[in-house]
Order: sequence, then structure tokens, then C-alpha cells
Amino acid sequence: MLRATLASLAVVVLATAPAGAAPAAAAAQASPTKVEIVLVAGCLRERGAGNWMLVGATAPTPSNAVAPLKSEIPTAHVNGTLEFRLIGVSEFDLPKLRDQTVAVKALLIQATPVSRLNITTVAPALPDCAPGTAK
Repeated sequence: MLRATLASLAVVVLATAPAGAAPAAAAAQASPTKVEIVLVAGCLRERGAGNWMLVGATAPTPSNAVAPLKSEIPTAHVNGTLEFRLIGVSEFDLPKLRDQTVAVKALLIQATPVSRLNITTVAPALPDCAPGTAK
């Protein structure tokens, strides 16, 4: 039974591959793009219920998945110009950090008009945001 199922699967894969394409080439075309883990600092804002944004944010810098080191957490207001939509937020108590400067580590998902950060860690930095940071 298992052998028949595997044989059927092989036929489907080969039948759906582009003409002249080898199975390995078809698999390579389907492989997802690697998403980079980054560190970003900025002002945490909620724009509508559950729509969390990082505004006045710094440019993403390559990082790792562990919590931000003390040296990575801003000690002064950041005056970045970028904005990111935060996703994967249900694991974090973001309301207690609303309107504060934070450092986040996240998977960066480049998109237009707004890129997204699928956050893995959030660290408070300052109890407020830089003056003039967008609401």
C-alpha cells in the first residue's frame, strides 16, 4: 500500500514538473527564500486594536535568535525613519510596552508598502518614545 502511494506521488510530481525539467530542478524552484533574523529598535505603537507597529525605527541589522544583549538595547531615544508592522505578537504582552522605545529581534519579511517583523523577542529600552515620533 505504501509503495503504491509513493509511486503515485512520484507520478504526480513528475507530471507537474515543467517540460524538460529534472525533479531536482523542480524542487529547487519551489524552495522558499531564507528569512533573516534581525535586530531593530524603535517606538512601539498600536494603530487600531491589535495592529502593532514599530515606528521611528532603525534599519534592521543581522542578528541571532537569542534575546538582545544589554549592549544592543538603546540607552537613548532612536531617531530612525523606518516603520514595520509587527506579527507573531500574541506571545508578548505588548500593551505594557505601548508608546515605549523597545528593541526587537525578529524575522524580517520584506514587503511593500510596509515590511513586517515576525518577532521572536522584545526588550524594553526606554519608558517613552523620541519626541516627534509618529503616532
